[in-house]
Amino acid sequence: MSCESDPYIFSTDTLPSDLRFLPPLANGLLGWRVYNNTMHMGGVYNGEGGRCHRADVPCPLAVKVETDEPAQHAYSLDTHKGIFTHTLKSASVAASQTLYSHRYYANLMVMEILLERQVTSQEPITVRMVSSFTPHSKDIVFEPGPEYKGGRYCQQNRGHTTTAEFPGGSCPTVHLLWTPIPLNLTLAPEHSQARWGFILVAANSLESAEANYDEGLNLIATGNLRPSHEKAWKELWLQSKVEVTGSENLSKALIGCMFYLLSAFPSLHDTSRSFGGVSPGGLSNGGDGQDYWGHVFWDQDIWMYPGIALFYPKLARAVLEYRVGTIDGAKDNAQKQGFQGLKFPWESAVSGREVCPEDIYGQQEIHINGDVTLAFQHYLYLTEDLSMFREGRGSEVIYGVADYWVSRVSWSPEDQKYHLIGVMPPDEYYYNVNNSVYTNTVFLYLSLQFAVELADILQHPAPKEWKDVAEHIKIPFDQESQYHPEFDGYIKNQPVKQADTVMLGYPLGLAMSPEVRRNDLKAYEPVTDPRGPAMTWGMFAIGWLELGESEKAQRLLEKCFSNIQGPFQVWSESSDGSGAVNFLTGMGGFLQAVLFGYTGFRLECLAFSPLLPSDISELCIRGVNYLGNQMDWLLRRDEVCIILREWANTDGTANAYNLQVVLKASGTKYPLTPGKPVTFPREPGCVRKLA
Repeated sequence: MSCESDPYIFSTDTLPSDLRFLPPLANGLLGWRVYNNTMHMGGVYNGEGGRCHRADVPCPLAVKVETDEPAQHAYSLDTHKGIFTHTLKSASVAASQTLYSHRYYANLMVMEILLERQVTSQEPITVRMVSSFTPHSKDIVFEPGPEYKGGRYCQQNRGHTTTAEFPGGSCPTVHLLWTPIPLNLTLAPEHSQARWGFILVAANSLESAEANYDEGLNLIATGNLRPSHEKAWKELWLQSKVEVTGSENLSKALIGCMFYLLSAFPSLHDTSRSFGGVSPGGLSNGGDGQDYWGHVFWDQDIWMYPGIALFYPKLARAVLEYRVGTIDGAKDNAQKQGFQGLKFPWESAVSGREVCPEDIYGQQEIHINGDVTLAFQHYLYLTEDLSMFREGRGSEVIYGVADYWVSRVSWSPEDQKYHLIGVMPPDEYYYNVNNSVYTNTVFLYLSLQFAVELADILQHPAPKEWKDVAEHIKIPFDQESQYHPEFDGYIKNQPVKQADTVMLGYPLGLAMSPEVRRNDLKAYEPVTDPRGPAMTWGMFAIGWLELGESEKAQRLLEKCFSNIQGPFQVWSESSDGSGAVNFLTGMGGFLQAVLFGYTGFRLECLAFSPLLPSDISELCIRGVNYLGNQMDWLLRRDEVCIILREWANTDGTANAYNLQVVLKASGTKYPLTPGKPVTFPREPGCVRKLA
């Protein structure tokens, strides 16, 4: 299939003038923006506290292929295969340079060069390998390592970061092994074509680096280096697909979102459990002063996680395991604030201790606790995997958050309600406010309710304070205007930075009438900063879709397109190109608007109520994973078709649950049989387990 007809290939003849919008290549462990002379490695930070940032790791693959002859250039990113290609054609030679972060062997990055003679000639043909690589880093003290493989075929650097994340903490080590890259490559007179392969290995120990380097050499020798990478990407795409018919822009945007989000997560086969979380700009960005320093925010749990969790339970669990790994730091944060339980940091690195450069965010933007809890709740509803909460220590997270909130609230005798004072809501234009409606809902209302629910499931004695606080927390509401003020004292028409109160309906699911839902949307949409972060408009779109206003929703969702910077579908945080790059948070919000807005999916029982805008005739969502069953959904204007795949669990056993579709209005039931399509009218319904 040609690039022109394949929506999964993003092509151009000219690279973007702003180098920030070159495509990132990542695999959950290593992240790199093509041609950049630095890359990053998951879990490798340098600097203490608020100075903590992703450590810059020098990248030997920062090479451009050039020739002295006039040449035509073409560049493409194949998102199906996870490969970036630069093609150069002159009168005498066609050169192809491919770059990729290996999807299966996460410690490997690869560059391959193919030279093909274009004319019959007995002359050697040479291309230049122009490198910007220097084996130094301002974050890592490197020294040359001992010779490996005779030194001629391998170069090595080893080092450690200069400053630990917290006093007494350890400084991560980095070992680099790479194939030496010559200044020139020459196609010999007797050859019509020739290939070269160059590998880079980054690891935390010399033993791991050497083992991975040997594996890379073996893959080259057997011809399986690129095929094993492409196979891993193929496996990912076979388990998920989101495609629309009728809008080319939307189709490309969705493909780009899925590709970059998946690139930020580990391999499906990774058993190391060393995943370092997802930051707003991904692994390719996040150096000192850049893209939020590579820290992990609520962006991971609220914005990026839901769209991935719907298809990939293993990747969803990796996010939860990242949070479990920071329990000790969260406990330390709570103690420093004078409270009990766990306080997850507003900005997190490896330890879970607060690394936000500005103290007020870590002290007041405490809704992060509820955002983390919501991710665990969604995982349980999607999978019913109790091992995550028993052996996986997920229950410690949920109970620790509940204990924090009970110790953090204040009782008000005047209205007989619990209040939460001195907080910053998601709308960061305001701070030191009382009773942020989002914070109170996600933390105290939902977090405590889920803690009680989980305790009942696990037969754990829940403190009576959890239920009492949950039942008596103040949720600000204006009876006269019939809408939710953002916090106590909020005055209508005050400017708002980003999605906040509009998230009460989705993803928080706070019960309210259609009138109140509409009033919230109408109150906050006109005063939300048009230059605010990209994920905002997806939440407004979902709200209007809930109310049956598909065209109004589409108008808002289209605002996101100005955040997509061509030609490689790289997102900027703001529509003018400023802010974090590649902004995975915005992609996550956009993806949710399609997965949970157009479809009406809700995770508690996989409810749906589909509604498509006028320019979309069909929406195909493949690989929805619910209770161990995989489903394909095809939504048209007047009907929905669901196919339950014939799919075994990873251990080879049959899926545990039988499912049926129950239409809410008519009560009609449609049992789902593996491999047999079930079609029914477009009517609100819900996928449930058979009794």
